[in-house]
Amino acid sequence: MKIKSLTVFCGSKTGNDPIYCQHAETLGKLLAQKNITLVYGGGNKGMMGSLANAALDNGGKVIGIMPKMLAGLEHAHGSLTEMFEVEDMHSRKKMLYEKCDAALILAGGYGTMDEFFEMLTWNQLNIHNKKIYVVNTTGFYDHLIAFMDRMEEENFLYHKIVDRLVIVSSPDELEFE
Repeated sequence: MKIKSLTVFCGSKTGNDPIYCQHAETLGKLLAQKNITLVYGGGNKGMMGSLANAALDNGGKVIGIMPKMLAGLEHAHGSLTEMFEVEDMHSRKKMLYEKCDAALILAGGYGTMDEFFEMLTWNQLNIHNKKIYVVNTTGFYDHLIAFMDRMEEENFLYHKIVDRLVIVSSPDELEFE
């Protein structure tokens, strides 16, 4: 299946290393060039802002989905192709999943992990079969990947990790079908 829209989960902060935002910008530009609609949390700061702005600056289509309670905290982006303001986080996540053909995570915090693991869990339960990409910038997710390997080794997973995730070190390595 050709990917026409990609939901991206990432930090609303920039992190300590400028490479995090650089990878967000590279991904935004790449999506615009490949005519893949970016679907994300709707923020205009941190990595979220870098990602959306890069996609928009390169002629891409960007859809933001933000709960009312976060509109002030995450500085809702005012220049998106479409912005949906929803009631709560559950509604946000449901819409983020519904509007994409695949999902990707960049570096981020608790929210990124929450969204990633819910998407991964739904994939394992066959609620959806969308491809999930992980951009492991400078080894950011090395410990998490090792932990998931341990879950697999200890027979707590129903499927092999390699069957559920595509892990790359940089957005330049991504190949969207």
